[in-house]
Amino acid sequence: MNGLLWAAAGTGFTFSMTMLGAAVVFFMRKEGQSEKVQKAFLGVMIAASVWSLLIPAINEAEALGRIGWIPAAGGFALGVLFLMGLDKAMPYFLPEPEREEGVRRGLKRSGMLIFAITLHNIPEGMAVGLAFALAAHNDSSVLLASAIALAIGMGIQNFPEGAAIALPLRQSGMSRAKAFGLGTLSGIVEPVFGLLTVLAAGAIQPLLPWLLAFAAGAMLYVVVEELIPEAHLGEGHMGTVGVMLGFLLMMILDVALG
Repeated sequence: MNGLLWAAAGTGFTFSMTMLGAAVVFFMRKEGQSEKVQKAFLGVMIAASVWSLLIPAINEAEALGRIGWIPAAGGFALGVLFLMGLDKAMPYFLPEPEREEGVRRGLKRSGMLIFAITLHNIPEGMAVGLAFALAAHNDSSVLLASAIALAIGMGIQNFPEGAAIALPLRQSGMSRAKAFGLGTLSGIVEPVFGLLTVLAAGAIQPLLPWLLAFAAGAMLYVVVEELIPEAHLGEGHMGTVGVMLGFLLMMILDVALG
């Protein structure tokens, strides 16, 4: 019971930070301003894929006594293949009149972005839940402190990720309230899967490296397929500079917060 309560508090915090990030959409009044901020969040997504997902996948696998790169590479490849399949299937989920190229690409891009970041939040929530489960099982104040630090680090990283969903949705014409709602919902999977992990900690832990890498592959597929080409439309070097700044910021946060 202590593990569930602690995990609920930790993943509740990470979820609330996603919600705060999505709330940025209410403060971006100018269209051009929103586009520039999105470039930075593109770099955030790339850095999060590496430092929040792939490197932890390798470390987690090695801690379990396995070869670190195997689940990292395998999960990554599966994530890419899954998103490629989703990319191909997405138009068929739309009504026939809405399948024109412009509409399809706009909806497809938004849908894939939501899916990728939501998928990315699942193993993060599981990692936080697992950390609290281990702390409760061992009744260790040291492990509890480590779990709290992990939750704080994940929460801080979730702020730009919530905005990374809400801002493009707003840019595509969605209302601020709806964009905020969808950005917020992308983070609800963290407390849900965090609590499920506490209930099934023994069965979940061996799969965590694969799940982390799977999410990284899915996220990077969306970045390369949909977002990088748009970062250079009409921006000159500013699109590249924005991506690099976002990457640098997220890298610092991930490394500094462990």
